Amino acid sequence: QMQLVESGGGLVQAGGSLRLSCAPSGRTFGSYSMGWFRQAPGKGREFVAAISWSGSVTKYQDSVKDRFTISRDNADNTVYLQMNSLKPEDTAVYYCAAGSVTSMSWRNYDYWGQGTQVTVSS
Repeated sequence: QMQLVESGGGLVQAGGSLRLSCAPSGRTFGSYSMGWFRQAPGKGREFVAAISWSGSVTKYQDSVKDRFTISRDNADNTVYLQMNSLKPEDTAVYYCAAGSVTSMSWRNYDYWGQGTQVTVSS
């Protein structure tokens, strides 16, 4: 079992930036691919970005492709989501997840964090 802990959320004005971090508790990432998902009030879970274990493969939702960057530091056992040019529609709880494939589907992820709130004011 792997527990994931997200941090870095908060309140930011539109056009601002935030960097989310995710680290496993009590163990390393191993060879897992990592993903970020988000869920806004009244909406379903939505894919944001994913990265392979080596970092050589990344995937993004179209609406964030030119604004968000996913990265990982396996030596530091942390995955990041750099979010720039934030918009009010980015407001959501953001979750990191670990899975065996670099997938855009939440069904392919086995472990999830508790989430961190990101609120973008207009």
